[in-house]
Amino acid sequence: MNYSLRFKLSSAFALFGILVTVAIGYYAYASSRSILLSAAERDLLTATQVLGRNLQSGISNATEDLRLLSSLPETRMLTASNSSAVTSLRDEHNELAEIFSNILKIHSAYLQVRLIGAAEHGLERVRVERDGQHIIRAATAQLQEKAYFPYVYQALTLTPGSVYISPIAINHEFSAQSSLRQPTLILSSPIANGEHPNAVMVLNIGLNQLFEQLKSDLPEHYQVFLSNAAGDILVHPDPSQTFGFDRGRRILLQDSFPAVNQLLTSNGQINLQSQQHGELVASFVRLQLDPQDPQRFVVLGLAQPAEYILSSARELAWSMAKVVAVVSLLTILLAALAAYAITRPVQEMLGAVKQFATDRSIEPLPLLRSDELGLLARSFHALQLEILAQLDELQSSRAALSHLAQHDPMTGLANRRCFFERLERAIAIARRSGNPLAVLFVDLDHFKQINDRFGHAVGDQVLLAVARQLSSITREIDTVARLGGDEFVILLEHFEHTSDILQIVQKLHERFQTSLLIDGHELDLHASIGVSLYPRDGISAEQLLQYADSAMYSSKNSGRNTYTFHDGGES
Repeated sequence: MNYSLRFKLSSAFALFGILVTVAIGYYAYASSRSILLSAAERDLLTATQVLGRNLQSGISNATEDLRLLSSLPETRMLTASNSSAVTSLRDEHNELAEIFSNILKIHSAYLQVRLIGAAEHGLERVRVERDGQHIIRAATAQLQEKAYFPYVYQALTLTPGSVYISPIAINHEFSAQSSLRQPTLILSSPIANGEHPNAVMVLNIGLNQLFEQLKSDLPEHYQVFLSNAAGDILVHPDPSQTFGFDRGRRILLQDSFPAVNQLLTSNGQINLQSQQHGELVASFVRLQLDPQDPQRFVVLGLAQPAEYILSSARELAWSMAKVVAVVSLLTILLAALAAYAITRPVQEMLGAVKQFATDRSIEPLPLLRSDELGLLARSFHALQLEILAQLDELQSSRAALSHLAQHDPMTGLANRRCFFERLERAIAIARRSGNPLAVLFVDLDHFKQINDRFGHAVGDQVLLAVARQLSSITREIDTVARLGGDEFVILLEHFEHTSDILQIVQKLHERFQTSLLIDGHELDLHASIGVSLYPRDGISAEQLLQYADSAMYSSKNSGRNTYTFHDGGES
């Protein structure tokens, strides 16, 4: 049976229109679902940031309260008196205890306030604490010695006005009432009436009470997560998942949410992470608790069930199905009339598809049409833009991988492969120009002893500090590289005289005569340096590096902390 071209076109368009309508409906549903999830993630992330700022603000306010208590006249009078006279200052004791009681009444998250003297093994002088709905003051016979607790002996090492912030942990001090076996954050501040601190003001904050206050404005379906810097869960919708380390087992947040690893290893930067995890949509932020200690931070997260977010998407899907059905019927009825009008736009779209597939160029499309073909054209245009964006992202990823292949992951300096490429290129340039260049081999003296004594974490910080020193001494056109371990090499080029190279070597040697302050440790770090020159000592990259290495070992054998040129000249 023969059919006319119009019938064929009409039938084909009707079928095509139905398929396009279904595709558009599915695309709209999928896009709407994605938009709903994205909007929920943004809202969740905003709520997490607000909750984090409120948490930091709460701790900051507690810090200010602690400083205020430390500066009270009653506190100064008690701490200024010697231990034998303190018991006679009954009025000051009572007044300070009354102030402690009032601040506990105002702040329901505060569980305990104490004034602890440095003498008599850190004996408590005044202690007021929360016991259920009551606030009680400890009798004199109940006061205890606390000198062996970190919040006492570490606070006594700080300057007055500074605040020690403890890790969040389960409180096992038997002197506590409501805070016993509860998650607690302890703040303490030294008090000095002379040259050295002679007392400590201590404030216990209940983590559960603090979060109950902070969560009061959040929707009920929001779930709160909190972990310490190691990922141990401190707050979880399931209480059995919290403080596993206190019960002899580790329960880590990153095991449930792998993306949290990025926040735990972000080197002090505040990073944000949102992700879908099973039935939950979650967002996390990294919060710095102690500005003086970059490793004292927590990871705070909020999550909500995906079912709650997607309930409206199902209603949209049903509405979209009805729309698709109606539009499909109209497409069949109007197919015959639209066949001719559609032929040319279809050809334009086919040409645009072929051109985009060939050279990724975007050709004009009938985007202004209001019919199904216009919708299809706009959808294809959006797809084109998305593909181009993904290609750009892929190109950026390739560039990042190329950078990693050429640089040391710890220090960010050039690695061995990159150094040899630059050295061979520099030799080729120097061969044409006749100018000298130098290779410096730098090996740290007694670096193993630093690792053995202070640990590899301090050793890594030393390597980072050395990398910064070497980069600051050299010029931008020079190349500083790390070969591995504590071995560094430097390529000095574009010199007219060898004496200029000697000045840089001397400057580098002088820089290693200055002590480094690493993680509170003052380290005398020296280095043995070997120097080889082109073309005097060699004409290939392997020769120059080998002779610089040999000169460095000569410096080692000459007593270390010196530099040696390959020809035997030594300082």
